[in-house]
Amino acid sequence: MSRNNGTVVGHGDGSENRRGELVMRSVPSEGITVSAPSPPSPAASDYERESWPNKWDFLMACLGYAVGFGNVWRFPTLAYKNGGGAFLIPFFLCSFLAGIPVFFLEVAMGQFMSEGTLTVWKMIPMFKGIGYGTVVIVTLLNIYYIIILAWVFFYLFMSFSSVLPWSTCGNYWNTDNCVTGREKHSDNRSMLLATSNLNNSQTLVNFIPNLNGTSMAVGKVDSAAEFWRNRALKLSSGIDDIGGVIWELALCLLLSWVLCYFIIWKGTKSSSRVVYVTATAPYIMLFILFIRGVTLPGAADGILYYVYPDFSRLADSKVWMDAGTQIFFSYAICTSTIVAMGSYNRFHHNCYRDCLILCSVNSLTSFFAGFVIFSVLGFMAHEQGVDVRDLALDGPGLTFIVYPKAIAQMPLAPLWAILFFAMLVVLGIDSEFVGVEGFVTAISDIYPKLRQKYIRESFIAAVCFSYFLIGLLMVTNGGMFVFQLFDNYSASGATLLWFCFFECVAVAYVYGADRFYDDIEKMLGYRINPWCKWCWKYISPVVCAGIFFFSLATWAPMEYSDINYVFPAWSEGLGWMMALASMLCVPGYILIKLFTTKGSLKERLVFLARPQYNDRHLRRQRTATDHVT
Repeated sequence: MSRNNGTVVGHGDGSENRRGELVMRSVPSEGITVSAPSPPSPAASDYERESWPNKWDFLMACLGYAVGFGNVWRFPTLAYKNGGGAFLIPFFLCSFLAGIPVFFLEVAMGQFMSEGTLTVWKMIPMFKGIGYGTVVIVTLLNIYYIIILAWVFFYLFMSFSSVLPWSTCGNYWNTDNCVTGREKHSDNRSMLLATSNLNNSQTLVNFIPNLNGTSMAVGKVDSAAEFWRNRALKLSSGIDDIGGVIWELALCLLLSWVLCYFIIWKGTKSSSRVVYVTATAPYIMLFILFIRGVTLPGAADGILYYVYPDFSRLADSKVWMDAGTQIFFSYAICTSTIVAMGSYNRFHHNCYRDCLILCSVNSLTSFFAGFVIFSVLGFMAHEQGVDVRDLALDGPGLTFIVYPKAIAQMPLAPLWAILFFAMLVVLGIDSEFVGVEGFVTAISDIYPKLRQKYIRESFIAAVCFSYFLIGLLMVTNGGMFVFQLFDNYSASGATLLWFCFFECVAVAYVYGADRFYDDIEKMLGYRINPWCKWCWKYISPVVCAGIFFFSLATWAPMEYSDINYVFPAWSEGLGWMMALASMLCVPGYILIKLFTTKGSLKERLVFLARPQYNDRHLRRQRTATDHVT
């Protein structure tokens, strides 16, 4: 066994011999003696990893992945629910204290090791379970995230009509309680409270005057809500009533996967060209919708509600939890993809600069999307004669009920609907194909033969087709309930916080924060300020642990309020199984390695905490001559 300054030099594939002992290889030029020599594996040790063709490709790929559906509806919805401008304070604070440092940590690890999320943990072998867990997360995320894209495609195709189908009643999917929301009465203006959420969707109620002049509530359902529930989803009574596959949504799902496959099948050379379009086009469309939104009647009321802070809400711990989880969700931390994107960087690439740009643009995109959304909400409130706060927004219903409803009331409504859903298609497909690339990278690092051209194409096709088959369960009549289980448990805030905490602990205390700062200095050519190091060691773990335990303390059973449906206990159990499938990888792997590694407990801990660099790692660090870009 050979060591160099506490570093184990091993095979590139991290292979073990038949007795379960790690086979080590030395580097003679470093003066390391050879013990139990074994020839290096050309497929792993000597393989030079594919890199981004252009220094901007990494920036655009990460930007396209991190900026997605969550920026368009999740952030504005949380801002609305948590006091408008008051939400912005904890949002940007959590970004500074935890989001940016952990994002940079993942990118720097991937670039330094030139490995995906599984093999990158050769630098801290004890915590390789983090890699396995994040691969589980990205697998589940890839399966259910693209369902939203299938819904978007469905709405996009339905927008190619002279009259938007969700703007009228009298269609075969409408009920007798359907209203369009523009009815007015001589004594009282109709009040339409539009609320819908994939997690908390409520029936629309229309208040009309009765015969004696007082108001009475009559159950009415908005035409946009009926289109979403009865036409698009064809919703069943619950998760135990799955029903059949909705062929229209299934075809939209198939189209989504076909597009995703042909974007990434050739590797970074093909995807790097696409990201320039998919990462920039949404901003063009957002700007067009922003100009249209701020010129609508009542837009100023919506914007004022958005930027005016209600400071009393800062005393509510729920506001801080929502802000923290939104940062981790929006930055795509602990989904294995950020590490994979960083691994394609050249050794001396200035990833520190790129991370600051990426995180800033991500947060500012959410902030800008808030203006786009709230200007339209102000218009809706103006049209319906209610206060903005009475629209009671919550969740993705902003995309599939509230925004379509607002667009239906605009001049040239089909044109604006096409623009809006085309923007969502670009946002969704960008995030999805980068997520799949993260999974493929992780598996290819373990099985290097998958990097070969035709094998890679076949492997990606098999992955996409497998995801598609599983996803068919979510385009059934009961698919919405299955989707909610995935959304709440597979990549939820608590799950991501769990992995963020262990990543910080592993790097800061096991590998060593100062040691990793030395590694970063090798890559960048200069030493960055100590702020990230302080966050990794003290601030970020405390923030992650605090939000994690608070989310557990405030946990409540899942509901689908649109039909007053409470998820049965067995389905909640399935949800927790999905969450634990990733979370238990961390302690489980540590225990397995401790029991299977030989030596005393102290010797085992020391061995499992020691980096295992291969030939390629050492060659990059020793002979790389690129200048800092």
